[in-house]
Amino acid sequence: MLNKLINIPITTCMLLLLSIGILVIYSSSKTLAFQQLIFAGAGISLFIFISQLSYIELKNIVKGSYIIILILLILVLFVGFETRGSIRWIPLGFINLQPSEFAKPVIILFLASFWEKAKGSWVSILKSMLILFPVVFLVFEQPDLGTTLTISAVWFGIVFASRVSLKKIVLVLILVSLLIPLFWFTLQDYQKSRITSFLEPRNDPLGVGYNLIQSTIAVGSGQFLGRGLGYGTQSRLQFLPEYRTDFIFAAIGEEFGFFGTTLIIGIYSFLIGYCLKIASSADYLGSLLTCGVAVMLIFQIIVNIGMNIGLLPITGITLPLISYGGSSLISTMISLGLVASVAKVKRANKI
Repeated sequence: MLNKLINIPITTCMLLLLSIGILVIYSSSKTLAFQQLIFAGAGISLFIFISQLSYIELKNIVKGSYIIILILLILVLFVGFETRGSIRWIPLGFINLQPSEFAKPVIILFLASFWEKAKGSWVSILKSMLILFPVVFLVFEQPDLGTTLTISAVWFGIVFASRVSLKKIVLVLILVSLLIPLFWFTLQDYQKSRITSFLEPRNDPLGVGYNLIQSTIAVGSGQFLGRGLGYGTQSRLQFLPEYRTDFIFAAIGEEFGFFGTTLIIGIYSFLIGYCLKIASSADYLGSLLTCGVAVMLIFQIIVNIGMNIGLLPITGITLPLISYGGSSLISTMISLGLVASVAKVKRANKI
């Protein structure tokens, strides 16, 4: 009975990751932990609700959802408030809404619906880019490089899983690679500084290189078992910036050590493996949808952990289901609800 109401593999992974995140947040701020708990409750409710729907029927609302997201992304540029040079949130009294986060599941569903019927031609590739471009442009204008890259990665992932030939995909990758130097000139100064500081952070250890240096110190100081919950000096003494959001992995590494970080990576690996297993045996639409969610998770996890341990530039991407933030948390759980819906329909067809 329980298996019919919830997807046990996904729900178990979600609850484990949520518990770790809330526990770490609670050790530094009971108020923020309580807020995260409320966000988690809302996310779980939406996850269960969406998982009970047929993803095939959700195609009927995708265009309307896409238009709403575009309106919200335009609205945030006019009524949103600025935080650290970015305008990403719409104030709604007791909560702040980040439309760019909710654009992720909408884009996944829209692109999957598009490629379900589209042929693998250059015309179809161009049309899918036209679906992507308005969202990417508006998100980049905020500016939000991390979400821009995540949504772009989702596009590549769904195209790769579609009927587009490998030859065309390689040509698209070559074209994008050639355009990267031009992309550099569209970045804000602080975004350029993050990339240059990644190459040699110690050139400015108290400036643009500070975050990267402190996060690697935090991860390394945790050693195997960590310093213990609430005893991380880098995070608790606030040497480590954004230790509840962008750099929560470094905070976990300091307090729970190699054991804790390996546990998190193991849970993520199981969750993504389960998504890919569902994708491999679902129908074409379900496969595209699930691959899109899997790529979103893979990209965010790799980039966040990479920037926490000094392997990738800092781009402001949160760690799914662990970092503090309501919009990011709920958006991820909505996306996983889509995967659970695919699994439910697939299971029902076997009965």
